[in-house]
Amino acid sequence: MIFDLDGTLIDSVALIVETVTTSFRAVNEPEPDERAIRAISGITARDALVILAPTASEERIDVLLESYRAHYHSAKGVEREPIFVGGLAALDRLQASPETILAVATGKGYRGAITLLESHGIITRFHSIQTPDHNRGKPDPQMIETAMDEAGALHAQTVMIGDTIHDMRMAKAAGVKAIGVSWGYHEATELLAEGADIVIDSFDQLDAAIDHLLGAVDA
Repeated sequence: MIFDLDGTLIDSVALIVETVTTSFRAVNEPEPDERAIRAISGITARDALVILAPTASEERIDVLLESYRAHYHSAKGVEREPIFVGGLAALDRLQASPETILAVATGKGYRGAITLLESHGIITRFHSIQTPDHNRGKPDPQMIETAMDEAGALHAQTVMIGDTIHDMRMAKAAGVKAIGVSWGYHEATELLAEGADIVIDSFDQLDAAIDHLLGAVDA
């Protein structure tokens, strides 16, 4: 099982929206609205800023990126990026099966992902942590493919769990099943339109969704 972080396992929505807004304001760049900010979650920070500031030069994007990173690192913390309700219990249930291997595929940088997982004390739960630092960014399938290679997993055994259209597109490009979660950055209708096999509304529904998808594959 491969998890996205922001918006899927980690509740970072308010922090990301606040940080983007503050970082744009700090360098006198027109602030994007919340809907635009939510839409870019999951891709690399630079790619996101190019979308949010489409008329900015490459040099200006560098300024925005530096501003974003500075404001994000000053604002982040466990209390600002909690695990979604039911997330830990879901990891416990999945790990109860010796056949289940957990991985992460996130748009965060590697250092940021490691720091976040360590701060919550869950880093050892994941066999593989894939980021754009060592792979091509979403929706390219490389992060999923690398995680599968490291786990020795087959396509029919792999499920991507995420909250954005970028996660769904990545899963479809990799040829694996995709579970969308409705509590993150993108709406359920968007996730289904971009390839989600199932959209769940709480972590309590995750086990049944996985069983349904993998059972359908086995059948």
